[in-house]
Amino acid sequence: MDSLLITATLILGLLGLLYGFLISNIGGWKKKGVPEAKSYPGIGTFPATFTQSRHFIYDVDEVYRQFRNKNKYVGVYSGRAPQFLILDPELAHKIYVNDFNSFHDNEFGEYIDEKSDLISANNPFFLRGEEWKERRTEMIPGMTPNRIKSAYPVTLDVCKRLSDYINQKTKLPPQDGLDMYELCLKYTTEVVSDCVLGINAASISDNPSHLVQQVQDLFRPSTSLILQQIAISLLPCTKHIWKMTFFNKSVTKYFFDLMENAIEMRRKHSNNRVDFLNFLLHLQEKKKLPSKIMGANIMTFLTDGFFTTAQTVAHCLLYLARNPKIQEKLREEILNNINEDGIVTFESLSEMPYLNACFNEAIRILPPLPMNTKLCTKPYEFVNSDGRSYKMKKGEVVVIIPYSYHHDERYFEEPEKFKPERFLGDKSLKEYREEGKYLGFGDGPRICMGMRFALTQGKAAIVELVRHFHLKVNPKTRNDNVLDKKEFLTRLDGGIWLDFEAIK
Repeated sequence: MDSLLITATLILGLLGLLYGFLISNIGGWKKKGVPEAKSYPGIGTFPATFTQSRHFIYDVDEVYRQFRNKNKYVGVYSGRAPQFLILDPELAHKIYVNDFNSFHDNEFGEYIDEKSDLISANNPFFLRGEEWKERRTEMIPGMTPNRIKSAYPVTLDVCKRLSDYINQKTKLPPQDGLDMYELCLKYTTEVVSDCVLGINAASISDNPSHLVQQVQDLFRPSTSLILQQIAISLLPCTKHIWKMTFFNKSVTKYFFDLMENAIEMRRKHSNNRVDFLNFLLHLQEKKKLPSKIMGANIMTFLTDGFFTTAQTVAHCLLYLARNPKIQEKLREEILNNINEDGIVTFESLSEMPYLNACFNEAIRILPPLPMNTKLCTKPYEFVNSDGRSYKMKKGEVVVIIPYSYHHDERYFEEPEKFKPERFLGDKSLKEYREEGKYLGFGDGPRICMGMRFALTQGKAAIVELVRHFHLKVNPKTRNDNVLDKKEFLTRLDGGIWLDFEAIK
């Protein structure tokens, strides 16, 4: 009996210590004079991150709506890790642009190194300080308008193959709709692999090459990564000990082998093709870059072009299918911009206001990255709406939430509705960006490096499909914009399924 009592006492004591540890951080922001959102022991402010009862951004948005009217920021916790949630879009813009030097690193850069993940550790998104600056300076010339224009014929060729594939599908007996996430990923895989590596991936078919599956695996979080994220949430200090691996070794090896084969073929059969591989080979020769850096650079071009662009194209096609009048108006603009060769030129693609508005509106409703965490790199003073200030120390984390700004009815009337006209009125996209209310690609010196390329390949696909097909929503697709709770990126729950009717 005594031993049972002792055991029970020890267990209760340990549970008490554990509970005390889990709640020890709660109230920390209030003590510093910062308003603090409700948090749960060990889980933090956003329980859906752990429970997966819904997409985590809905938890974030609830806090945003609760505090936005009286505050410019609020203290929150990711697990036990304190974070500083930015509620004021103009303040977000300052962090990205005006006061960039105080927040020039992305938080995830702390979590990785070359030993754990060679690809991510050399991607400009994760690089820090001067290393980021040097790498970005090297890579930017590869993304100039002229170089993207030189790759445009490749994009048009892939668009034609995509259109032919869908056209064949429309001639078959009634289908259950085409899976847009899958089809758009096949499209971007084909464009990017050709533009970056100069290879035909043979992706757009019912039996695509192994590359498509590898691309899907590339972005699928491993069990190890999930455990690492939980560990860092509970014990933030572990980020200095247990480094994350975003891309697993088998997939990394596959892409490095693919890259080496492409380089070998290019050197054996030298040509004057002005593509991204050509640029990177010249960069390697000029800078004497080791092969691992060269490989990581190529992977940056590949990974930045695959997934988020595919999802954005799928979302834009969905909203066009849901809104036949908008679809018809866009089709009219496209037909008015076809030249004597039967194509929309690279220059025209950028100068079609309604196409640009449709694409921007799709990104507004479902921004590829719903939130971004930045690291304070230099002491900085924040002043709240009530005049109280907080002096942030180097190493603290701020959270910027494009999803919430984009869905705030104070900035965008009827934010859940697809209304491209909002970008054609008195207020331009540039003004929305300067106010921090539109952050589809981020902003400032660290704005998405592949933005121009992503816009080109995305809009080219939309032009091709809207020109040749009537888009209709298949009944398998949900009617609202509820997000998949298992994804970090914005992805519609249940997928996007569309029907295509060829225009005679």
